[in-house]
Order: sequence, then structure tokens, then C-alpha cells
Amino acid sequence: MNKLLVITVLVALLALNTECFRISRQAEEEEGFLTLFSNYIKSYYENAVDTATDYINSIKGFKIEEKAKNFYEELTTAVSTYAGVLQDQIYYSF
Repeated sequence: MNKLLVITVLVALLALNTECFRISRQAEEEEGFLTLFSNYIKSYYENAVDTATDYINSIKGFKIEEKAKNFYEELTTAVSTYAGVLQDQIYYSF
């Protein structure tokens, strides 16, 4: 009889503890306006960063830096050549 009483008390305590645990979990799952708003802002920011990263990676795929460097070298070579020709024209005209 005593064992039955002890088992009954233990089962009752276990049932109460699980009910309390369920209520506390439900309370944690409820989110307020500020939490929802901050989560929305975080997701928007992460989306913007991912989009910018993808855009930068696609630009790197076009090798624009290398093309710009080659264009600059060709441009400076051509300008220095024409500047030399113009300098000679001015020098010999006087």
C-alpha cells in the first residue's frame, strides 16, 4: 500500500512538472513587437549583405580590375607618346 502511495505521488509530481514545463515553453514562444521588429531588421540586413556579396563576386568574375589596369597602361603609353611628339613639335618650331 505504501509503495502504491509513493508511486501515485511520484506520478502526480511528474505530471505537474511536465504541465509547468509546457506552460513555460509557451510563454517563451510568444514574441513581442520589438522582437518581431528586430528579427525583421536582422533578416533584411542579412539579405542586403548577401545580395551585395553576390554582386561583388559577380563583378570579380568579369576581371574588371585586370581590364582597368591594362586600359590604364595602354592609355598612359599612348598619352606619353603623343606628349613626346607634341613636345618635339613645340621644340623645333621655335
